[in-house]
Amino acid sequence: MTSPTVKLNSGHQMPLVGFGLWKVNNDTCADTVYNAIKSGYRLFDGACDYGNEVESGQGVARAIKEGIVKREDLFLVSKLWNSFHDHDRVEPICKKQLKDWGIDYFDLYIVHFPVSLKYVDPSERYPPGFTYDGKNVVTGNASIQETWQAMEKVQQKGLAKSIGISNFNSQLIMDLLRYAKIKPATLQIEHHPYLTQEGLVKYAQGQGIAITAYSSFGPQSFLELDMEQAKETPLLMEHNTVKKIAEKHGKTPAQVLLRWATQRDVAVIPKSNNQGRLAQNLDVTGWDLGKDELDAVSGLNKNLRFNDLVNYGFPLPIFV
Repeated sequence: MTSPTVKLNSGHQMPLVGFGLWKVNNDTCADTVYNAIKSGYRLFDGACDYGNEVESGQGVARAIKEGIVKREDLFLVSKLWNSFHDHDRVEPICKKQLKDWGIDYFDLYIVHFPVSLKYVDPSERYPPGFTYDGKNVVTGNASIQETWQAMEKVQQKGLAKSIGISNFNSQLIMDLLRYAKIKPATLQIEHHPYLTQEGLVKYAQGQGIAITAYSSFGPQSFLELDMEQAKETPLLMEHNTVKKIAEKHGKTPAQVLLRWATQRDVAVIPKSNNQGRLAQNLDVTGWDLGKDELDAVSGLNKNLRFNDLVNYGFPLPIFV
C-alpha cells in the first residue's frame, strides 16, 4: 500500500500520507526509514533541527541499493532552520543538508519557522537548536522577504523541486504573497482536533497552498518532551468522541484522527516504530467519515497550541 497524492502548485505530486522524522532516534533512524519504505511510505519529512538527516539518508540509500525504490519514487522533505535565514546562508546550508541525506535535490524544502535567529556556524554546533550559546535565544536580522527570495533561488537552481513554509499564520502568508515570485507550494502547521485552525486552512487552500499537518495526535507528540501543557490535556486517542467513531468503522483512534485530516485534503506525517501501526497509519484514505463525524471531531477544538516557544521553557528572545 502506498499513499494517494495531491498536486502542488509547483506541478509536482506529493503523497497525502508521509512519515515524520521528528524525534526519531539516531541509533534507529536508518532502520526506521528503511522499514517504512518497505511498508509503502514514500514521503519522509525531515529537518536540520531533527539532527538525524545523515541516518535518514542511510535508510533511503539502503532501500535504493536493494531496488525497493528509485530516488524518483520518493518525496524527501527538509527544512531551513532559523539560524540560517540570512540570504547568503540559505543555499550553503541547503547543500550541506543534501550532502547529509546523500541526495542531489529535495522534493520540498521548507522555511521551518518565520523566525530569524543569530547565525551559528555548523562547525561549532549542528544542529544549533533555538539557543545561540546554549542558554540564550538571540534573534537575527533577516526579514522573511530576504529569506524567501533566497529560497526561490534554491528552487531555481534545482536544489529543491518545490519550496514551502511552516508555522506561518494567515497574515504572514498575505505579506509573503505580495513579493513572492514563487508561491509556497505547502504550508506545514500544527493541526489536530484541539487546534483546527479552520480559517488558516481555508485561506491557504484557497491560495493554492497545500496543507500538511504535524502533531496530528495533539498532546501525544509532546508528552516525551515533558511539556506541562501536554500532560494536563486529555489524550485525543482516549477521547470518547474519537473512540466511538473508531469502533463504528473498525479502525483505531489514530486512524480516525488521520482520516479526519486527509478527508479534508490535509496531508499528514505520523511516525511509528511498530510495523502494524506503520500499515494502519497508511490506511487513512480509502474509507470515509460521515459529515456528522467530521463535525464532531472538529468540535473538539480548543485553540490549544503545543508547539510554541514559550511552552519549552526557553528564556524570552534577546533582540540585537
